[in-house]
Amino acid sequence: MTLPALFFYLFASVTVASALMVISSKNPVHSVLFLILAFVNAAGLFVLMGAEFLAMILVVVYVGAVAVLFMFVTMMLDVDFAELRDGFLQYLPVGVLVGLIMLIELVLVLGSWGASGSMPKTAATAPIPTDVSNAEALGRVLYTEHVLLFQAAGLVLLTAMVGAIVLTLRERRADVKRQDVAAQVARDPKAAIEVVKAPTGQGIAG
Repeated sequence: MTLPALFFYLFASVTVASALMVISSKNPVHSVLFLILAFVNAAGLFVLMGAEFLAMILVVVYVGAVAVLFMFVTMMLDVDFAELRDGFLQYLPVGVLVGLIMLIELVLVLGSWGASGSMPKTAATAPIPTDVSNAEALGRVLYTEHVLLFQAAGLVLLTAMVGAIVLTLRERRADVKRQDVAAQVARDPKAAIEVVKAPTGQGIAG
């Protein structure tokens, strides 16, 4: 057995075992930790396939942001684990039935696809460069041929972010003091300060 095959079986077995622990762990924090382990091993599989850019994105985005944020949220929430365990056995038969149906459908689809020989054999629209890294090759494609679609996707995400902020924005009360930057910049110095010559030994009347 070669070294790449050994690493493949190692990463694949740990990924599958971590995925099973994600859905079988009773503690949500443990599930998130197993999810991070599954993401890291999946990134190792991407590196073995030569897709180091996808491996980097998987680690940076999902492990460094989504999974860690989800873990902090679950730790901050007051989750009643006893109540979760009580309802687990109640919905277990339905979950097993749905899982079996999805497994049968997946086996039928993959089996019929492989038996019919209808797998697409079309050639790549552009030659795959071998003199550059995977990240540089993706960058050339994104920022040359599909730059308009890439910018349009960015605008869609920006619109979604602004819409989420607008929907969750709450109006402040009328009696709350607000900062008016334009009024502060345009304010006259005479209105800002007042020079008073107070007599010696006496104060200034309020």
